[in-house]
Amino acid sequence: MKKLMKFNLLFIATMLIGGSFLLLSMTSLAPKPWPVPAKYKSMKNSKAGVKDAENIGKSLWAQHCKSCHGVKGAGDGSKASGLKTQMIDFATAAVQSQNDGELYYKSFVGRDEMPNFEKKITAEGDRWLVVNYIRTMKK
Repeated sequence: MKKLMKFNLLFIATMLIGGSFLLLSMTSLAPKPWPVPAKYKSMKNSKAGVKDAENIGKSLWAQHCKSCHGVKGAGDGSKASGLKTQMIDFATAAVQSQNDGELYYKSFVGRDEMPNFEKKITAEGDRWLVVNYIRTMKK
């Protein structure tokens, strides 16, 4: 009887400790808040409503973004599995509900594993066309 009680206590303690570690690891996978400076939140998209006849936004996406974010922005690019940062699906309401200035900031200023693209995509108009392309990923 004592052995059974010891076993039960040991089992319960192991489950509690294991559950705690599991819970902690799951919370570290959640995307951390990404505050956007007011300057960017109030930015106006100079290419809003512009038809990208030459597919500049899509082409720049393919060149600079697709390897991590995937063809359709689902976070399934070839490099995504090697990143510590959890990729988010650009079709989700969490992304699409952000204003253009917020998407611009996160796409071009970056943070952590998301590199800064201001020197790679130098024309501001082209950056806005990438933001417009991100808008096409909406479900």
